[in-house]
Amino acid sequence: MIKEMPIPNVTLQQLRYFLSAVTHKTLSAAATAEHLAQPSLSEQIRRLEKALGVTLFIRTNRQLRLTDAARILLPHAERAIAEVDSLCNAAREVRSLEGGTVSFGTFNSAHLYFLTDLIREFHRQYPGIKMRVVGLNSSEVAAAVRSGDIEAGLVQLPVDSEGLSVGPPVLVDEVVYVSTDPERVRNPVTIEYLADAPLILSEVRWSDSDPLRVRLAERTQRAGVTLSTIAEVEFQTHALELAAHGVGDSLVSYLVAKPFIETQRLGFAQLDPPLFEHFAFITRKSGAQSPATLEFMVHARQRIAQLQLQLQLQLQLDSGLSTS
Repeated sequence: MIKEMPIPNVTLQQLRYFLSAVTHKTLSAAATAEHLAQPSLSEQIRRLEKALGVTLFIRTNRQLRLTDAARILLPHAERAIAEVDSLCNAAREVRSLEGGTVSFGTFNSAHLYFLTDLIREFHRQYPGIKMRVVGLNSSEVAAAVRSGDIEAGLVQLPVDSEGLSVGPPVLVDEVVYVSTDPERVRNPVTIEYLADAPLILSEVRWSDSDPLRVRLAERTQRAGVTLSTIAEVEFQTHALELAAHGVGDSLVSYLVAKPFIETQRLGFAQLDPPLFEHFAFITRKSGAQSPATLEFMVHARQRIAQLQLQLQLQLQLDSGLSTS
């Protein structure tokens, strides 16, 4: 059986003193440069030699002379110190937000709400930080945060909260029914009406876990009806485009529908009873967020708060215009 060799007890400080002695040629000059007494530096060099099991210097009357062992070990010591210095510099950059990476997930329509402006402004303020913002659906984001693939996310509730810390809602949007037919959006729309409507629904890939679809399923089950669709697509914007061309009607978030309402002559109606979408930040219970991600979340909260203040007034105004 091969006996394992013990790992030498070498400290970074000892390596620094070794390199200083190599640079300054004498222990006295090295001690002066390192701001400590020569006996203390000499003792650390002796401990390094004992830990490594080699002699590093041949001491002469004039200056230190490197042994063959020292010449072999010198580049390794230099690389070790350089790596540690690089590590410390990287940590400093992360702490000071001069570097690091945002690791964040959102639902797929977030760029229509606030994400584009958020990323632009965050990059302007912190140009050294990289941003990795991913996600197609809230359930996907929740799974990625739970697994540790990303540090945090903004999701539409409800999601599977196992292993997650779910914050309070920071944004409340409303699901609306959109159509090019003014008669179909004249009054609030019930679940019974939806059962007979020519529906185009989005989030087809996530049909079993999408928060909106989950809540619609709860309503249909209570009412004893079934929703049927003429088309199912991936994105809300695609469903809106089809609705704008008169292919059918759709259920979408008001904030996503707003540009189409303004430019595509789509009308909308609220649901009866209203169906609100609640969005919240999530993090992993056993995880930690980097300073960059935490700062990104602070900026996101600020921008979302501004958006929320504008939302209700705009919704009321557009609702009045839609039904007039």
